[in-house]
Amino acid sequence: MSSLTPALTPETENSSLPDGRNHSLVRFNGRSLLLKFAGVLIFLGAWYLGGQWVANNPDTQNFADFAPEPALKAFSDLVTSGAIIENSLPSLKRIFLGIIIALAIGIPLGVAIGRFSLLNDSTHLPFQFLRMISPLAWMPIAVLVYPTWDSAIIFLITMAAVWPLILSSAAGVKRIDPSWFTVARNLGASEFQIITKVILPAVLYDILNGLRLAIGIAWVVIVPAEFLGVSSGLGYAINDARDTLEYDTLAAYVIAIGFIGYVLDSSCGFLTKKINWTGAN
Repeated sequence: MSSLTPALTPETENSSLPDGRNHSLVRFNGRSLLLKFAGVLIFLGAWYLGGQWVANNPDTQNFADFAPEPALKAFSDLVTSGAIIENSLPSLKRIFLGIIIALAIGIPLGVAIGRFSLLNDSTHLPFQFLRMISPLAWMPIAVLVYPTWDSAIIFLITMAAVWPLILSSAAGVKRIDPSWFTVARNLGASEFQIITKVILPAVLYDILNGLRLAIGIAWVVIVPAEFLGVSSGLGYAINDARDTLEYDTLAAYVIAIGFIGYVLDSSCGFLTKKINWTGAN
């Protein structure tokens, strides 16, 4: 059955190109980097001007510490003291556990939905209904059902992350050429072999895309989920800074959340680009 497995190879990065194309690629990369740098400068400029307006407005000057200078100084202090790591690790742990559970549920269920039309038709309406419910709306139920706040938060993360994984896995299975299944059956493959040797390698690209979406949604949900009940995590740190009116610290934690989220998303994007199965664009 090894011949049935779709080719799964990393993208070639160092392929030789004609000199003209190499020069064009260098120019394109330089222009792209310049535009990204310009975007960062525009963002910082808008943030600075907004901070100045807040500081000079009598109605909002109490929030002047949201400006770049105090926020970045507080961020530096949090990094130096280790408080960023101390508060990030509990959030990342909850994200990791929630994503693992979502993967364990979402991939098998998505593959089954894509593989069997009866299951696809019977689950379509219920799943479309459930996935439209905000994960945070499950908070009261999670608090009643689970014995600890950590468990409740992990449940919310799972509810946020499972739907992109189900939908992406199912969509990946549906676009597999049916002739692959015919060839596999003609060669005597069992259903289990078809799933493991044909389907899973073919939908890996889709699963990684779904995982990227799932992590993004989960990271958005984790902060408000940690506002209640727990005494650790980035959401708790933001809530605590708000209660103590330390707006520079609050802004610093917002920066940390954005930075960590960017790193998580970029890592998933990098991995997705490296997985290039035959026929994927």
